[in-house]
Amino acid sequence: MSAIDEGIVREYFEQNGFLVRQVRKYQVQSRRKTGDEEVDLVVYNPAFSARNARKPDFFLFASELANVHRAIVVVKGWHTGKFTPTMLKSSPEIFRFLADSVLKEVTRFFPIDADEPGNAPDVTKILVLPSLPTAEPFRSQSVALLKERGIDGIISFRSMLLDIIERVEINKSYGKSDTLQVIRILKNYDLLKDAQLDLIAERHSGGRRK
Repeated sequence: MSAIDEGIVREYFEQNGFLVRQVRKYQVQSRRKTGDEEVDLVVYNPAFSARNARKPDFFLFASELANVHRAIVVVKGWHTGKFTPTMLKSSPEIFRFLADSVLKEVTRFFPIDADEPGNAPDVTKILVLPSLPTAEPFRSQSVALLKERGIDGIISFRSMLLDIIERVEINKSYGKSDTLQVIRILKNYDLLKDAQLDLIAERHSGGRRK
């Protein structure tokens, strides 16, 4: 996984009010990862309200993040393919962060304070991926496989990027974030459009086809 993939995920959660911790700064290549090395990011929502929250939907769009209190996040930036049922069955490394040895490390990431309202040991397990199949039954089969293995929610890079692009303002300088600054420059030169503008364009083109 490249640093830019993880950077996109970090910006997404931070823009949605989360505190984000990068578990490690190095890459593991010549050996198998240890338990804590299987997790890429740890995120915490300080605005979480146990009174108003519910279990978040499996597809974690920005509107669902208010229902996430604390989570471990694994990023799979395999941008050249979709997470089909066949690929999921043949790629056990995707699910290694769900092993008991890894989940035991969660208590170290999130020490439980009994005095904190709504504090519970439950941690949402999130997988960030490029996309799922769009055709049925492959899409439903992929979702079922991910849920069966213990994944609580998924976020696609497309939905994250659309959300980030929409929030970036061209009249602000994002000097502390290379990711946001690049997006701002691209928007400034009309090389990127807000998601709402894309939606309007799609509607107009659809009307012309009709």
